[in-house]
Amino acid sequence: MAIDAQGRAGSTNRSEPDWRSRAIGVNRPYLKSTRARCIHGFALYEVLLGVLIFVIGVLALGRAAQNCLNASMLTAEEDGIRQVLSNRMAEIQATPGVPDAAKELKVDTGYGIVNVIQKTAPAGLKEPEGAELNGVNVVTLTAKWLRGGTAQSKSIEFYVYRMGQ
Repeated sequence: MAIDAQGRAGSTNRSEPDWRSRAIGVNRPYLKSTRARCIHGFALYEVLLGVLIFVIGVLALGRAAQNCLNASMLTAEEDGIRQVLSNRMAEIQATPGVPDAAKELKVDTGYGIVNVIQKTAPAGLKEPEGAELNGVNVVTLTAKWLRGGTAQSKSIEFYVYRMGQ
């Protein structure tokens, strides 16, 4: 064995087995895999697996964003329908006289035509003594519309009191 210029002991003859075993890390297996990875990088299947996981994540994120947008659109549509029913209820309550027995309105919203059907009937309420309360009517408003080719409906029911009926 000879001492090299840096003061390390070792063989200067590269044909000796001692030099080769130190170069490839036979005596140090923990360095062998690190060196091999540093020299060769990742295998193709590792890269493809990483890309596959990334693509699946992006697709799942896109699907979640699409579901959020759909839910927001459905909520906005139902809020519009509720507003139509609320407006009609306010009109009925503000109008003097008995509400119409049956009436149908077509309201154009940003989501399509909404049919509002109004039905009025006597409430038939009685006092605890058994006397019937006159002038109290029950009004049912039903909104019907199409969402994606499927019929949808929402209805509200409220009482209207008119004196002197």
